[in-house]
Amino acid sequence: MPGKKSPYGLFAGGKLKRKRKRFKWNDVTYKRKMLGLVEKYDPLEGAPMARGIVLEKVGVEARKPNAAVRKCVRVQLVKNGKVVTAFVPLDGSLNYINEHDEVVIERIGGPEGRSLGDIPGVRFKVIKVNGVSLWAIWSGKRQKPTR
Repeated sequence: MPGKKSPYGLFAGGKLKRKRKRFKWNDVTYKRKMLGLVEKYDPLEGAPMARGIVLEKVGVEARKPNAAVRKCVRVQLVKNGKVVTAFVPLDGSLNYINEHDEVVIERIGGPEGRSLGDIPGVRFKVIKVNGVSLWAIWSGKRQKPTR
């Protein structure tokens, strides 16, 4: 068989295994997993959630075709001091968050750890404020404790 790239025959198994091992590195997901890039460059360091202190409230403009200002907060993480932007879900819930509040953030659930939907560069969302669920405060079930 002229022009065939793979070896074939009774004793070609070892060579095929070596080739497969080498060409696996062309696969992006394999490479990211083997080099540990997710943990290396993840501000949460592989954890599902993280605590942080609110530095400022910011508005992030939505991507086209939407025209909106998405309400976000800049959060400095307690564990490593990194500063990330976190989306504040629910209508008007930014009013319940003040600067220097302690918040818990989690991943927003975008593709391959990236941002979700029309919010550029925002990979996290706020779920708790001062130890109380943001949804509970927003729905009126609980009050935010003042520190």
